[in-house]
Amino acid sequence: MHTLDLDLERIARAAQVIDPVFLNSPQYVDEQLCAALGRRVLVKVETLNPLRSFKGRGVDLLARELAPGTRMVCTSTGNFGQAVGYAATRRGLKAEVFVPAGISQVKLTRMRSLGARVHEIQGPDVDGAARAFAAAHPEAVLVEDGQDARIAEGAGTIGVDLLKAGPIDAVVLPVGDGALITGVGRWLKEHSPATHIVGVCAQGAPSMATSWRLGRPVGTEGAHTFAEGIAISDPIPASVARMRVLVDQMVEVCDAQILQAMRTALVTLGVVPEPAGAAGLATLITGANVDQGLLPRLVSAP
Repeated sequence: MHTLDLDLERIARAAQVIDPVFLNSPQYVDEQLCAALGRRVLVKVETLNPLRSFKGRGVDLLARELAPGTRMVCTSTGNFGQAVGYAATRRGLKAEVFVPAGISQVKLTRMRSLGARVHEIQGPDVDGAARAFAAAHPEAVLVEDGQDARIAEGAGTIGVDLLKAGPIDAVVLPVGDGALITGVGRWLKEHSPATHIVGVCAQGAPSMATSWRLGRPVGTEGAHTFAEGIAISDPIPASVARMRVLVDQMVEVCDAQILQAMRTALVTLGVVPEPAGAAGLATLITGANVDQGLLPRLVSAP
């Protein structure tokens, strides 16, 4: 069973050792949201922390195991890079984050403010630039969201939190590189096997959904969605293999549906999620680093 590389004991321990600022995020039933969705919904808000996203859980777990002075190198469109910068700064490490040119200025500014040195790369091979940098620096460690089991295990602490509310019929989660859904899925499949695990991808970036259905990584040429956090075009094989075991269903939503979900969250919860965070609105709001250019569209009439 491939999921053995996601260790239940490590997830349980992570729930005790991860920086408390990321743990036990608010989760509650909001009657207006339930009415809007036509079902009983437990919403979990992962945005009330210094990163405004869930990414700090997994990166903090990984960073605490690295030697002082280690240079953490990663690629990101924003939230993961913020988490690497934050964890590195607080644990005596360095952060080198490689991003595609033209990403959200909100996320770019926040990555730098949290301690990351950001490298904006022109062209499609951002991953190649990060790998070359890591190979050229002996003290560097390439950190891949979706590859390293520790990142998924840290995200799995969300599953620990969720079950404190009691039995859950289904959990709906946005799928980027897969660390979130595989970490949460690993915990829930062990402790609540009847819970249905549903992943959500953007129609404009369907590679993870396609890979899950076919049982092998299937890349695409670019991604065409405003949901940067789930705009995956090159799936990680280890993550796809975990998803095949742990995920029960994958769905795809268009950008118009995501924008409507953002409006629903704003009206019912008073929360403004970023597009990727709104994709899994039914149970989990996972990110709130919203590009300011989206705000006029968000508050305008549908």
